[in-house]
Parts: sequence; structure tokens; C-alpha cells
Amino acid sequence: MSRFDRPIRVAAVAALLALGLTLSACGRKGPLDAPPAFSDQQQPGSLSTDMEGRTLAPPGQKKRLPIDVLLD
Repeated sequence: MSRFDRPIRVAAVAALLALGLTLSACGRKGPLDAPPAFSDQQQPGSLSTDMEGRTLAPPGQKKRLPIDVLLD
């Protein structure tokens, strides 16, 4: 074994490890989920749209943050 074989092996192992981590999935296995606007829980006619026809998100719950004391 020559003195140049070891760095090449270390680089090859590092490259394979990086490739394996890159190709590994980090989410749920299966098909994509449908967008919330098109779920079965809402009626198609109850969706509100803006002037350009884009679907608007329903208003959410107002949450207070500690910095709101300074802003009010």
C-alpha cells in the first residue's frame, strides 16, 4: 500500500457517505399531500379569492407575542 492510497480511500468513503446522506429521504414516504384549499373538509364554494382569482387563506387566530407590549 503506497502512501497515496490512504487519502484516496478516505476521500472515496467521504464522498460515498455524502452521497448516501444526500439521497436519503428526510420526510414521509408516500405521495404528496393535497393543498389545504382543496381538502375534503371545505366546500368548494366557500373559498374566498382576491382580485386576480387567487385563493385567500382563512383568517387565523390572533396570537399575542411578548413584544406586543412594546408595540401597543
